[in-house]
Amino acid sequence: MSLFGLSGGRLGSRRLPSEVRTALALEPHERVISHAPIPEGDFAVATTHALHLPGGRRLPWHLMDKAVWDEEGVTVTMTDGVSHRIALPEPGLLPETVRERVTASIVASRRVQLDARGGVRLVARRVPGYDTPRWEFIFDPGLDPDDPGLRALAEQALEEVRRSLGV
Repeated sequence: MSLFGLSGGRLGSRRLPSEVRTALALEPHERVISHAPIPEGDFAVATTHALHLPGGRRLPWHLMDKAVWDEEGVTVTMTDGVSHRIALPEPGLLPETVRERVTASIVASRRVQLDARGGVRLVARRVPGYDTPRWEFIFDPGLDPDDPGLRALAEQALEEVRRSLGV
């Protein structure tokens, strides 16, 4: 039985089973908002801080770049480029919750062209437990985020964006 597995669980249940809630590794002040059953009796659980997946995978809202939904489920792409595919035959309120939580985490987002090769998206996000937003660089596909020249251009662009926004 996996972390979110249930023996004989009811997939159509509206309430999150107590054994699933108990198995979640919730942070202080984190609470469940919505959930949806996934195959084999597992659940995807949205909380105030993250999307929890089977196997103890925790995808914090402030580290999500995008979620793409289709009739079979969702693909979540994190800001580091790693993607997670989740089958959701009965998504319930999960799509709305994911959209709302990711959107609520964003304070500011600006795309800046760095050079002829491409640009970077500068995103300021709220992080639970911190008073100031955290800025992230999301480089265009094909750009090396470890390239010192690109990092320097991105840092310079960030300072200009922060000054113009007062953030």
